[in-house]
Amino acid sequence: MSNNKTTIADRVFETLCTAIVEGEITAGSKISEPELAKRLEVSRASLREAIGRLEACSLVTRKANIGARVVSLSKKKLLEIYHVREALEGMAARLAAENITPDEITQLQQLLKRHTDEVNQADGASYFQRSGDLDFHYHIVQSSHNERLISLLCNDLYHLMRMYRYQSARVSQRAFPALDEHSYVVSAIADGDGEMAELLMRNHIRRSRRNIEQMMDTI
Repeated sequence: MSNNKTTIADRVFETLCTAIVEGEITAGSKISEPELAKRLEVSRASLREAIGRLEACSLVTRKANIGARVVSLSKKKLLEIYHVREALEGMAARLAAENITPDEITQLQQLLKRHTDEVNQADGASYFQRSGDLDFHYHIVQSSHNERLISLLCNDLYHLMRMYRYQSARVSQRAFPALDEHSYVVSAIADGDGEMAELLMRNHIRRSRRNIEQMMDTI
């Protein structure tokens, strides 16, 4: 019985996570448990478990006697995420250089090639409007083989970054430069140069943050 309940909660979590990230459930909106439970045809217990996981991913906030509400995006919150990413993903790149397996290096290089082909075909107009760039970073974090770091970045910040990417209408001009930066990071990781990999990753995320700041300042 408990396994079935867990499966239902997992399905509800994935459904709600996608709906929030892609804006179907709008930022700042209140979550109605009775309405959602009825629409998804699940028990309130399964729904509450899923909402608890969304809260752990920082996609939802809950207050006593008020209920759950989808987080609102802001420039301040986004830039805070970038500052944290700079430090933690720099560490992840260094650890990946030390711990990555030959198969993971091959997968990372193949992923970079696929992204390069996609950006070239779109003449630099895509990639950063979807989750491709984040998949690249996600792969490096996974290759660090540090469970605490993986949890911090992939179960929290990753979802928030996806939410921003999906819901932002601004088009980044950094596709080609960022791809070059990605390739330098991959080369350092493949060479086992942890110090260089960390430096390159931190510089890459710092440049992305400054680009975001400039775009948001023009609004």
